[in-house]
Amino acid sequence: MTIYDHPVTTLDGDAADLHDYEAKVALVVNVASKCGLTPQYEGLERLQAAYGDQGFAVLGFPCNQFGAQEPGTSDEIATFCSTYGVSFPMFEKVEVNGADRDPLYAELTEVADAEGAAGDIQWNFEKFLVAPGGEVLARFRPMTDPEAPELTALIEANLPA
Repeated sequence: MTIYDHPVTTLDGDAADLHDYEAKVALVVNVASKCGLTPQYEGLERLQAAYGDQGFAVLGFPCNQFGAQEPGTSDEIATFCSTYGVSFPMFEKVEVNGADRDPLYAELTEVADAEGAAGDIQWNFEKFLVAPGGEVLARFRPMTDPEAPELTALIEANLPA
């Protein structure tokens, strides 16, 4: 099983297929609207604009498990994201830790970060960079800026186009 085999639903309630991103570099991020890190949406959108035409996609997964910082409905989340001009795919709210952890995140959290730590998501805006084909290249903790040189260098090194 690869990360693409997990069922997901878009923010507007439609079934989606992660296989649509199998040939791309993907940055999977758990997001929240009312977090001190929410301005990272700007950097995520700049990455999408810079690399989207080259085989890259940010994939946003709202989560309300950290300080109840994503309390809204899907419609409210979509409206909020429009204030940041979000053009990348957003999926329905998921749990990333605990007994009800989404299966996608059950797989992603097995990947260690640069310090060798795997396991639970620490907070909103934790990022996983996935190569075309599904290999998780790196895990970036929440405080890593989306446009950090180590992240953008990995994106550029793995773009299919």
